[in-house]
Amino acid sequence: MPPLQIIRNHARRTFQSVSKLTQREKQRLLEEMQQTRGMMPILMKPRNGQRWTPEERAQLRDHLRRLSRLSPYLVLVVMPGGFFMLPVFAWWLDRRRTRVRAPAPPQS
Repeated sequence: MPPLQIIRNHARRTFQSVSKLTQREKQRLLEEMQQTRGMMPILMKPRNGQRWTPEERAQLRDHLRRLSRLSPYLVLVVMPGGFFMLPVFAWWLDRRRTRVRAPAPPQS
């Protein structure tokens, strides 16, 4: 098999696996977000002059925990081309961590 065809086949398989991964994660995100569908009526209760019951407070905590776990995915996976931005995002986070801070002025 010629080297160019080997590279083409490898690139095709890589693209297909990335595409399947992206589709699988999008489906997972949609399922998680559909579970938070009941959150809005609960959030609107205080605005409508009602109080939250302890059960509703527990539901709100669960919804917010679920949404907090999804926020990085929403940026990286759902945005067009977001999966390919992952290396840039990793580089940016690393750069922030290793940023050299200016030394404090000497105290007299």
